[in-house]
Amino acid sequence: MKQSEVQFGVVDVDTLKSMSGLEFIEAMRDGRIPAPPIAGTLCFSLTGARAGEVRFDGTPLKGHYNPIGSVHGGWAATLLDSCMGCAVQTMVPMGSTYTTLELSVNFVRAITLASGPMQAIGHVLHSGRRSATAEGRLVDGKGTLYAHGTTTCMIMPL
Repeated sequence: MKQSEVQFGVVDVDTLKSMSGLEFIEAMRDGRIPAPPIAGTLCFSLTGARAGEVRFDGTPLKGHYNPIGSVHGGWAATLLDSCMGCAVQTMVPMGSTYTTLELSVNFVRAITLASGPMQAIGHVLHSGRRSATAEGRLVDGKGTLYAHGTTTCMIMPL
């Protein structure tokens, strides 16, 4: 689905309660529920989802630049936070949700417009009843690593 075709919004709690985390992420990927507004602002979209793994594709724009002429680190950090957190969400049972407790990001190389489209891939490392951990990688179309990170999430009832 093209970014121009994506609907953005916030899902109501009853909709969230009616699905497992994986069902929720799959519905977002498939356009059956809206994508979060941040995805429109930062030009990224959910393109892959299965239990324990999520992929977002994003394209940096000039509007994402910092004052020193490269894409702001917050753009990369947001993609990593999104892919890792949503990977955790795919493991959350119906009636539960998660929140990020800790996020660590390592920047490997500068992102510029010349870097082109990027993929953020998140994988769950551990998923328990109360907490989960995940890792993520931000790569370009050739697989070159630009940033990587880890997260710890708290799992809780809605």
